[in-house]
Amino acid sequence: MSGEPIEFSIVVPTYNRPARLAGFLEQVARFDYPRERFEGVLGDDGSEPPLQPVADRFRDRLNIVFLRQNHGGVAKGRQTGVEAARGRFVAFTDDDCLPATDWLRQLERALKSVPNAAAGGRTLNGLPENPYSAASQALISYLYARMNSDPQRARFFANNNLAMPRDLYLQVGGLDTTWPMCGEDRDLCARWSDHGYPLLYVPEAIVHHLHDLNFRRFWRQHFNYGRGAYRFHKTCAIRRNTGLKLEKPSFYLKLPFAAFGEARGLRALLIMALLVVTQIANTAGFIVERISPKKTPPT
Repeated sequence: MSGEPIEFSIVVPTYNRPARLAGFLEQVARFDYPRERFEGVLGDDGSEPPLQPVADRFRDRLNIVFLRQNHGGVAKGRQTGVEAARGRFVAFTDDDCLPATDWLRQLERALKSVPNAAAGGRTLNGLPENPYSAASQALISYLYARMNSDPQRARFFANNNLAMPRDLYLQVGGLDTTWPMCGEDRDLCARWSDHGYPLLYVPEAIVHHLHDLNFRRFWRQHFNYGRGAYRFHKTCAIRRNTGLKLEKPSFYLKLPFAAFGEARGLRALLIMALLVVTQIANTAGFIVERISPKKTPPT
């Protein structure tokens, strides 16, 4: 390895998906970016059997830091990965994602164009034949269109396509590892903005998400989104000393029509119906989190 500094640490939590992890590492090995300037920091979240043999197969092609922890969730895995990272920037994605070969170059261009910025890219559905995956992608695309309409003043990025300076990530407190299942990325973006740091939307930084869903996993995903949404709004209200602020009714009324951005005809109607299901599940999770006894969320 040369004496060049490491620019990027790609932080990836992984759990019980050896084939997905191998596919991810195979794609990273094809990156159009100097190998000596980035590392992969893999956090095995207590997989059985451990996933280190998968990582070891790529050590002759990639600089890999392999970590293992007791099963504690993706937020804890990402936080542990950042603490072990050596890069100037940390780039988050998941083991079921396939970033484009120029992903790091596109993120680097944005991060170095504006001081103290975080940058989020565009995520595409890697399983277009799966209606549940298509519906989840339609929801994310709708959120990005609403929240990131001004690329220089973006508001939210998911943790499967997000990069930022490591020192500033730690300065704002990193990910809250106590978060209930989902929403810790939204909280991180809000705290980043509250510190006065910009969020940049970089649609050229593309990641394909191979999120294989059936109805049960689809429901659970959006139920947990609802839990995270309540926690997010409550935490922001406490930190900003405001009331609980939700989206306007028009936000929810227009959401089902995002289906037509993913498909046409009968398939679009199916995705539209599934988008309605996402909001039922989300509302259920929101209510459950609201009535569950717990300590006040941290600020």
